[in-house]
Amino acid sequence: MLDMRRLRLLREVQLRGTLAEVAEALSYSPSSVSQQLAQLEREAGVKLLQKSGRRVLLTPQGELLATRASELLDGLERAEAELATSLDAVTGTVRVAVFQSAAHAVVPEALSLLRMEHPQLRVEIVEREPEAGLFDLAARDFDLVLAEQYPGHTRPHLTDLDREFLATDVLRLALPPTSDAASLTDASALPFVMEPEGTVARLWATQLCRAAGFEPDVRFETADLIAHIRLIESGNAVGMLPDLVWSGRDPGLRLVDLPGTPSRTVFTSARRVSAARPAVTAVRAALARATGFLVRPA
Repeated sequence: MLDMRRLRLLREVQLRGTLAEVAEALSYSPSSVSQQLAQLEREAGVKLLQKSGRRVLLTPQGELLATRASELLDGLERAEAELATSLDAVTGTVRVAVFQSAAHAVVPEALSLLRMEHPQLRVEIVEREPEAGLFDLAARDFDLVLAEQYPGHTRPHLTDLDREFLATDVLRLALPPTSDAASLTDASALPFVMEPEGTVARLWATQLCRAAGFEPDVRFETADLIAHIRLIESGNAVGMLPDLVWSGRDPGLRLVDLPGTPSRTVFTSARRVSAARPAVTAVRAALARATGFLVRPA
């Protein structure tokens, strides 16, 4: 009989493409992954892998077996969810990937709620950008992802994942307290702080400036929104920030509405086969309540 752990390794190769990435994702050494896959080939009696430069490709037989392995893993996960549903208490471990501003604003309150209501539940939080988090969720590295979507930039809908709306998070122009700018156009000559090149947030902000008739002078680039706030409140920059970043507190900055009153969508995503697991639904409910406490009306 084929070994389920080795079948999962084959599925990981199908998803990630290199033995090094598979090893990193599962905390194995590359040599151990290679040995386990070689053993799987011996068990199956057919060639499953072939080298292509630095990547590893699956043979037609490897593709077939990896697809069936995914179906088996789904079945096991569904059985675990059904078993958990039969219990009275919400128990187990839920691994959650979250983006940075949610980690600061939403997660602490959600964890406090869960600690009071489900003391036997263990929740592990890892910061991930939404693109990486959703991929890792599909690969079973996480049980739940808290993600964002900026206006005009849709994310792929992976068929294995569901999506549950959490909040509409308004985006505003953030100015130093002493600034007299009243619009994005008024701020066109000021230095900007933005997220790094290549991120959806950076692309969205740049396009908004161009639509307003200017190219932003981006002097500061960081993914850390707390650094954005410090640069703005000290008078060194202006930027565009979501309401969620204030965690329900007084911003201490001047916030000006942007053209069209744009907002990003905050949502959670889980694998469909385990979305009904009580531990996952409990974490989702806590995140929804925590977000509701914080996101202020537009």
